[in-house]
Amino acid sequence: MTTPTPQRGKSFMPVSIGLGAVYLIAILALVGAVLAASGDGKGGSTAGGTSTVKVSLSEFKISGNLTAPAGKVVLDVSNDGSMDHNLAFEGTKAITKTLSKGATELLDLGELAPGEYELTCTIPGHADSGMKATLTITEAGASGGDAPADGMAAHGGGDTPDYAKMDEDMLATFAAFPAKTEGVGGQLAVPRILEDGTKEFDITAKLAKWEVEPGVVVDAWTYNGTVPGPTIKVDIGDKIRVNFKNELPLNSDIHWHGIETPFGMDGVAPITQDPVKPGGDFTYEFTLDRAYQGMYHPHLHGQMTVPNGMWGVIQAGPTPIVQGRTIAGREVPADVKPVLDLPMVLNDAGVIGLSLNGKSFPATAPIVVNEGDWVSMTYYNEGLLAHPMHLHQFPQLVTARDGFPLDSPFWVDTLNVAPGERYTVMFQATKKGTWVFHCHILNHAERETGMFGMVTAVVVQ
Repeated sequence: MTTPTPQRGKSFMPVSIGLGAVYLIAILALVGAVLAASGDGKGGSTAGGTSTVKVSLSEFKISGNLTAPAGKVVLDVSNDGSMDHNLAFEGTKAITKTLSKGATELLDLGELAPGEYELTCTIPGHADSGMKATLTITEAGASGGDAPADGMAAHGGGDTPDYAKMDEDMLATFAAFPAKTEGVGGQLAVPRILEDGTKEFDITAKLAKWEVEPGVVVDAWTYNGTVPGPTIKVDIGDKIRVNFKNELPLNSDIHWHGIETPFGMDGVAPITQDPVKPGGDFTYEFTLDRAYQGMYHPHLHGQMTVPNGMWGVIQAGPTPIVQGRTIAGREVPADVKPVLDLPMVLNDAGVIGLSLNGKSFPATAPIVVNEGDWVSMTYYNEGLLAHPMHLHQFPQLVTARDGFPLDSPFWVDTLNVAPGERYTVMFQATKKGTWVFHCHILNHAERETGMFGMVTAVVVQ
């Protein structure tokens, strides 16, 4: 017997209704199972032993009723702010992707015993600006508290911060500047002069304790034990030899960022050389045949070692300056001679964090000059973010980019420096006083507990 072919709109109608009913029953069953597993979305133990805790991210706090009973815990994370954020469960590999405004993600933390666990946003600057919170796991069956964890615990917790305490802390950080800390980075390296005129330097990669700000001592990855490492300054035409020794627990190298070298000296293991193993060494030799404003840092494992402190400055020839020109109506005298020639190395990640020359305010070094003095300075961005560097009152004359003198120098009061870039500027200290100098991404300079990070001052006497 031949089965007749169904006609559209006739024989399919009852079949579709029948299948639709089956699908509807299945979907309702699935929804019921999901609701049973997730409870009411406010946290708490469920029949399946899973707690779902809602977490809200915003500028700059982590909020929600961050309590749950012991057992399996899942965080229902939403970005309710206007900037990108993420959420990490410290001490583990559990971390959300970077969430844009309005995005959500479930973060499975697995089985948790009673105790307190730290949550943080790992985007540079966000944790220091308040995006830290504590997840409290209670005994199974115990009820959690109602106080939200909003990153404001230092000022009383809850939804309303202690504004008086915030004012007190902010003033206290200003009063502490400039604070003394152990260690000064970026000191000038003194070479040995060999018979053929080669200038020889010794650079050792090693772990060392480093005080970033008063009382904050971190396990830094360093060159010669300091952050930044030694500053190498030589003349144009000099041949240099750098004896590199690796005392780190992993392979390393030195890349000469912005410096033209022979292929085998570029410092990109395993492409231009073999990795330098722990306990091993390598000698770099090249001639600096023109003016340079460069940096040195590891290329191998750079994503970890550079943010944690491994960088330094290398310069050949004088810092580019402008003399005897009128630019945008501002005259630069022909006899200008800067009294200071400063490096300003920017960082924003790793154990060093938001910092200038390896220190965080109030431990950053002030720039002290007399009224009328000119200063030259080169920014070196060894961080992961761009930083708009703003100097109050004194316009900055940009004279070079990446070591190349500009045909058309220009004035700015805020200069954006991207990762890997170097900018050289000049300014004249024309007014007495203490003038703030900082990154203008504001949470790179201030937090609820006061001024910190990428801040210093020009002190004009």
